[in-house]
Amino acid sequence: MHATLLLVTSFLVLLLCSCASTSQVSLDYVPGSGRMLQGSAEFVTQPFVDRRDVGPNELGTVRTQLGTPLEHVQTRIPVAQIVTNAFGHALQSRKMLSAKSAARYMITGEVLDLQCNLLVRPYGYAKLRVNVIEAGTGRIVHSGIYEGERQSSAYIPGSGTPVPMLSDLASSALQEAVDQALDDPSMRAQLGGGRPMESNSWQPGVI
Repeated sequence: MHATLLLVTSFLVLLLCSCASTSQVSLDYVPGSGRMLQGSAEFVTQPFVDRRDVGPNELGTVRTQLGTPLEHVQTRIPVAQIVTNAFGHALQSRKMLSAKSAARYMITGEVLDLQCNLLVRPYGYAKLRVNVIEAGTGRIVHSGIYEGERQSSAYIPGSGTPVPMLSDLASSALQEAVDQALDDPSMRAQLGGGRPMESNSWQPGVI
């Protein structure tokens, strides 16, 4: 009897897993309103490498409180491209993006983590290794690991899909990591970058 119940339970769990739907999302880079730390137009981006050991478009999962997957969240374009694009938007918003032929430095690195998940509380997390490379020599002149984390209040089942909230949390976590990297005082001091704080009217970028 016990074995039969266990078999039925396992079958139902497998059935629920196989029925989990998939949603695709876009992430946004939206600079904060007001004043931002500007810099010199000396940078270009190079593709980031995805080191997350999951599918290139995998972002997260919505689960029941028992851990059963209900919905998979994927990005419309590969995560590595999303991170590269985010740095491009962030550089441009700071007036630091240069034409490739005139660039002194290249921004690249590795995506160590980028995810959004829901078990009890909606959660977003990003972890990036960012390298600044001297364009003329290929020498790494600065390297650091930057993280962003966002969490929302507990989700109420039946209140609608949590996917838009998870997408926003992932976007905010990624933006936090990107902003930390570009505004890192040690990087700015090392490269001699950064000018007085100036206002800008940069619009959100879909990545």
